[in-house]
Amino acid sequence: MTCMEIAVNAANDLVRKYSTRNPEKIADEMNIQIVPMPFSKQKGVYTIIERQPFIMIKQDLHPVTRSIVIAHELGHHMLHKAELKKTPNLQEFNIFDMTDNHIEYEANVFAAQLLLPDDEITDYIYQGYDIEKIVRTMKSDINLVALKVAILNSGGHKFQEQEYRNRFY
Repeated sequence: MTCMEIAVNAANDLVRKYSTRNPEKIADEMNIQIVPMPFSKQKGVYTIIERQPFIMIKQDLHPVTRSIVIAHELGHHMLHKAELKKTPNLQEFNIFDMTDNHIEYEANVFAAQLLLPDDEITDYIYQGYDIEKIVRTMKSDINLVALKVAILNSGGHKFQEQEYRNRFY
């Protein structure tokens, strides 16, 4: 199984288990504490302190960005606990930076799968929406939607690949 498939399956499992795509509700159900922080550049970080998982998030994020960051950090919780144990002070100075970093890529794939339902994206594509219109309609991020198109294509769709930046935000 590829890292993309693992991240997609993990996100799908959470959606089924908690009957929601809302990352804050999922974090609450999983007893992951979300703590607002006065970060200057960093948008979020996932860590475990004394066996308690935390998502620390920049306190003044736009609600769309906040949701994406929490979903991304949930991806770390679901996919990267072993790496976190090796480096317990894991920090993401460039959140969503996927350049040569499979951990960030996997967390982004997880976030895209969690937040963007397959059927909704495919419906919009079949209706002729371009990527910008999908982003506006779904109140998302262009890079997350482009990544979702790549996920759908890996599952057998043949949609036009969309360019996305390795560094979200």
